[in-house]
Amino acid sequence: MTVLPSLAGLVGGAIVGSFLATLCLRWPQGEQATTGRSRCDGCGRKLGSLDLVPVLSFVLAGGRCRSCGASIDRLHVQVELAAALLSGLALLLEPNGRGLALAIFWLLLLAPAVLDARHFWLPDRLTMLVAAAGLLLGGLVSGHPLNDRLIGGAIGFLVLGAIGQGYRYLRGRTGLGAGDPKLLGAIGLWTGWQALPPLLLLASLAGLAAALVERRSALDRMPLGTLLALAAIAWTALPSDLLDQIARN
Repeated sequence: MTVLPSLAGLVGGAIVGSFLATLCLRWPQGEQATTGRSRCDGCGRKLGSLDLVPVLSFVLAGGRCRSCGASIDRLHVQVELAAALLSGLALLLEPNGRGLALAIFWLLLLAPAVLDARHFWLPDRLTMLVAAAGLLLGGLVSGHPLNDRLIGGAIGFLVLGAIGQGYRYLRGRTGLGAGDPKLLGAIGLWTGWQALPPLLLLASLAGLAAALVERRSALDRMPLGTLLALAAIAWTALPSDLLDQIARN
């Protein structure tokens, strides 16, 4: 097994992660992340190339701006590391076209997962991007034909949407965000309908574990979108021959 694709994935993932971190920090504040030069959030100094090397710049600067000494939000390095590890792992597991598609899928899920965990927000534009990429590349990841994945997209959206409406009707309050059904539908376009039951089970178990560890009450909000993204990553990290066998059955 060659490690060169994985190393390329680490580097490429870190670069993408740098953009995703900026997106996750600026977008909730109503700022543009796709235009303008990167700057220090403390003093506004425009960052040079030496300040923009993913992970390494943060470490060398001690997590502080070289001009004003303000702390750099740790989300920068956390997202960069997460993106690098996800992309590198995908190409380590599958140093081929499927691995590249896996890396794209996992990186596309990273920003929604972070935004939902921090702000309980799943922007439609990000979810639609996951969905569009799933239509094009989902077959490489899951081995399922387009029909199965279209059904997965529809079922994922409709099932969670129905659960949310039912909860609102029975309890008289919102228990499920509007973005969660859209995200599960987008994931279904990658995985096919066959993966949705185990994905929901994994997400539910992860949520239960988090609630127990953090001692959350039944009324505390839980970022379901984050849990769904993590479950999708865990599911698609399974060996491709196992997923192919599931697809055939």
